[in-house]
Amino acid sequence: MDALWLLVADWWWIGPTAAGVGAAGWVGVLANRERSRRPLAVGTRRRAMSKGAARRLELDAAVLDLQSSRDAVTRSRAEVQVAQAELLRVQADQAAARTSSGAVAAARARVQTAQREARAAIAAVRARRAGLRAARAVLPSIRAGRLPLPLARLMAEHDALTARWMAYETDAALVLAYPRMTDVRSPLLAVFLREQSQAQWLRPASIETRITPADFLAYRDAVRRAAHAFEDAERDARRQAGEAPHPTIDAGAELWTQVAQGLADNAQRAVARSMQSLGKTARDRFDRSRPGSPAQAGGDPAEPNPPRASDPGTPPVWPVPGRDRRPPKP
Repeated sequence: MDALWLLVADWWWIGPTAAGVGAAGWVGVLANRERSRRPLAVGTRRRAMSKGAARRLELDAAVLDLQSSRDAVTRSRAEVQVAQAELLRVQADQAAARTSSGAVAAARARVQTAQREARAAIAAVRARRAGLRAARAVLPSIRAGRLPLPLARLMAEHDALTARWMAYETDAALVLAYPRMTDVRSPLLAVFLREQSQAQWLRPASIETRITPADFLAYRDAVRRAAHAFEDAERDARRQAGEAPHPTIDAGAELWTQVAQGLADNAQRAVARSMQSLGKTARDRFDRSRPGSPAQAGGDPAEPNPPRASDPGTPPVWPVPGRDRRPPKP
């Protein structure tokens, strides 16, 4: 009996602890039941917010890109001021004979470089503003479902670029016609392969993957760099194959080119007719101004040498009807 009381004295805390654990478990079960009664409303709200973020992904990325460009402008202007201050210091050292003219030239070159970078940063801000306006313009179409989601469209562009590259890797005719597109020793192709690898590494797993605007910007810039590198490599391969470089013109641009060419031809013909009319008028005035000309003798200036009726073989000249509508006199 004493041993039993000793056991109870040592392990008395097990009962309250088990009761507390059971109560906590029962509270968790009740909470899960309450959440299970509202899965559709909460889940639908979350999916709607996710779809809205997917629709606004390009716009949010454009806003972030513009802000980054403005920060770059601020940094570039600060660098210009620093370079100008350094130039003033070096010029002062040169006036005190503490430095050479080469240091002044180098400092002036740094100022020019900083100014060029500042102008480039300002131009980039203008381009980012245009991109923001474009993103705002296409947002209603994306919401209405007339355009695909930004991530889906970007991944489709990446897939199209990969298909163009794989055509040179799998088509025997293209391999024989443009061997430089499969030669890894080509510097331009090496640049494309590096950019393509970077774009593939930044590519999301699927269209439904939730990414941040910063990740979208990084993936978009990587795809654009890969596309530019592929065009450079393809242009170089075609040049090495002996083909003349020719710009790629789509159907709309070709139609507008034909219309512009037609307008230019019409304008040329109109100018030619005007010059002919001016030349004829000048000749007529010159003929009338000469002494003894048919115009001064009362002849018709449009016909300086009218045919005479006595000449053999000359057809008779019928009288020209006048403008008077009265009947001729008998």
